Amino acid sequence: MKPTRAIGKDFEIVAIAASAGGLTALTKVLSPLPAGFGAAVVVVQHLDPRHRSLLAQILGRRTSLPVREAAEGARLEPGTVYVAPPDRHLLVNSDATVSLSKSELVHFTRPSADLLFESVAHAYGERAIAVVLTGTGSDGSMGILAVKKRGGTVIVQDEATSEFFGMPSAAIRTGMVDFVLALDEIPGALRTLVMGEPAD
Repeated sequence: MKPTRAIGKDFEIVAIAASAGGLTALTKVLSPLPAGFGAAVVVVQHLDPRHRSLLAQILGRRTSLPVREAAEGARLEPGTVYVAPPDRHLLVNSDATVSLSKSELVHFTRPSADLLFESVAHAYGERAIAVVLTGTGSDGSMGILAVKKRGGTVIVQDEATSEFFGMPSAAIRTGMVDFVLALDEIPGALRTLVMGEPAD
């Protein structure tokens, strides 16, 4: 199903969660997004907390959008990608700034997709899009309930293109997903929703 622009909604943030297989999936979602993309993008990728992450640098070489590792107090800007640092929960505040937390693990993970999605839902309401990509476990499935409760939109990667279908499957089972799309369809859906471009 191809998304059409939601009338009356001006999407300001896209929150993306991925785990196993996520680097490839994130690259395929972010690389087609144009410079000047009209929403901030925040990313939670489950990473080994024992090692410094090169995720922001790697993604930054593969997309025209600037990619930054999220820093405490950073103000979110449209057309910029913010990646959660290893071993820190990434939360978005209602004043469009970032908070990082080392509070307890959620579903054995930190950063947690659920906490990111819940914070985005609270801060942005119907102006938020949540995207669940490949990964094991169920992280994100509780968070998308918060996104839907506050009027946001949820996109999930389909089984055929997911390297690991745990996270997408858990999200789909909530019954709160707007679009289940192949990986290569997700960037076009985001361009349609955020920028009003016709779906391919």
